[in-house]
Amino acid sequence: MPAQDGIVTIDTGYVRPGFCAAYLLVERGRAAFIDTGTGRSVPKLLAALDAQGLRPEHVDWVIATHVHLDHAGGAGPLMRELPRAMFAVHPDGARHMIDPSRLETSARAVYGADYDRHHGPLEPIPESRVCRIDDGQVIDLAGRALRCVHTPGHARHHLSVWDARSRSWFAGDTFGISYRELDSARGAFIVPSTSPVQFDPVALRASIRRLLAEAPEAVFVTHYGRVTGVQELGTRLIAQIDGMVDLARRSNGSPDRHQRLVTGLARKYTANAQRQGLVDTDEVVRLLEMDIELNAQGLGVWLDRQ
Repeated sequence: MPAQDGIVTIDTGYVRPGFCAAYLLVERGRAAFIDTGTGRSVPKLLAALDAQGLRPEHVDWVIATHVHLDHAGGAGPLMRELPRAMFAVHPDGARHMIDPSRLETSARAVYGADYDRHHGPLEPIPESRVCRIDDGQVIDLAGRALRCVHTPGHARHHLSVWDARSRSWFAGDTFGISYRELDSARGAFIVPSTSPVQFDPVALRASIRRLLAEAPEAVFVTHYGRVTGVQELGTRLIAQIDGMVDLARRSNGSPDRHQRLVTGLARKYTANAQRQGLVDTDEVVRLLEMDIELNAQGLGVWLDRQ
């Protein structure tokens, strides 16, 4: 995809086309990646860099919004290819990038048999190349300020990146999931991401409000791409979080709790799609099938923590 404001959206190829994005920022001949996809995504990232006329030594930063494998699984193999880059990550995620063994064990528990099909090998990043990013810390990309803020809720170690040049956030999963196939004349379709294992509704609502307070023109989400109409989308996300928490509480104590969560989420998202003017609601459920399952798991883990 061509660069706009020096921003290139890269389809990482995870699961299906248009499902998972990484971003390349280019400024005065220097570059930064925000998120990496999985280990299988690295050739696509390097190809995007080459398409901008840049080489691996032109990359100064690789920034992870968080260390879930669809966002940072490719960080180790990518860093091996980038001789000058530093890796920026929330302090609580750094240890998992330096030694990814526990991260892999946790991911295998979540994804089961699908793990090997979708994820490449995890590689450690030397600690000397890992930069633990404080809340509000600014990363300099050839004079372009990228301000990183901690945005927990989807994960405790989540951060988002504010780019004042484009007045945009790179928000990972904090600003939900929005697939371009589900856009309509009424704008983008969006749902929160409550996937396991650290969903916190109070923190997530606060993080979304923090993003909205900057009055952004756009948000770049990992799943998938650039969304606008941000204030309305953020209001919708907060309302949906409340509804999903209510569903979780009503399902708690049931012997078939997980199935009730899956069914209830599918109904909620179908109703949202109908309000969005989308006619083929079966297609909505098909596209969101993996997210429905993971969101149900995340709500269950949250209930068990209460």
